[in-house]
Amino acid sequence: MLTQRTSSLVTRIFKGIVIALGFILPGVSGGVLATILGLYERLLGFMAHPRQRWRQDLPYFLPVGIGGILGVALLSAPLAYLLTHAQVIVLWGFAGAIIGTLPALLATATQHSRRDLVDWLWFGGTLLVGGLGLYNVSHLGTLPANFIGFVVAGSLIALGVLVPGLSPSNLLLILGLFSPMLLGFKNLDLLGVFLPIAIGGLITMALLAKGIEYLIDHHHSRVYHFIIGLVVASTALILIPNAHAAESISYAGTTPLTWGVSLLAAGAGIALGWWMSRLEAKYK
Repeated sequence: MLTQRTSSLVTRIFKGIVIALGFILPGVSGGVLATILGLYERLLGFMAHPRQRWRQDLPYFLPVGIGGILGVALLSAPLAYLLTHAQVIVLWGFAGAIIGTLPALLATATQHSRRDLVDWLWFGGTLLVGGLGLYNVSHLGTLPANFIGFVVAGSLIALGVLVPGLSPSNLLLILGLFSPMLLGFKNLDLLGVFLPIAIGGLITMALLAKGIEYLIDHHHSRVYHFIIGLVVASTALILIPNAHAAESISYAGTTPLTWGVSLLAAGAGIALGWWMSRLEAKYK
């Protein structure tokens, strides 16, 4: 029993570290990762009903939160380095990992009802409108990297958890907050970066979690096809250069070796994503 509890604790800390990638890696959604790891619906229920569920869910998610903090603290510096020196390879690898989870998401979407024409319309509409919207959001301009700016960053990160497929890092890159946020994470700036991000995230989750939970409970298939549309759109945008986003992927100077390694990374990512989703389904 002790071994099982210890294993569960370590697993949840590891899941928190993985979800932290959705906070700091462009194109990756914390909500997608939470969904892949089997945490999304329970987390959503906890945020929607904290008074009723804090006794059972707070101890459960505390290790996940610890893992998230460890993740941003430990991974910010190496990710910043890799995105600078091997951006194409890293982003193709993560795009592959997300693609590998799509079969599991498609199966989850039809747990309560069969897929119908309206589901396909939701998927297609979200893919088109969401993709164009995310691609063109760069015209919004930038925000100052101050306390208020990082409160906004926290709100976007929370949206990335509540709405799987929405990548907050993409939006933060466009708004000029990503690099300052990553620097603050690397330097463990608790008051200037961590605190306002936590404030923005908690406020957003408190305001929106209940409504999103209602939609999933009453329109499960529609919501998940909406999510899948966002996942496909945001994954494609990881790999598409955007001239309006200063930190978008760039293929300038890419060599045949880089392309070969990138394709291998994508293949490994697909295998990893498929394996993780299968493993989660087995033990859920």
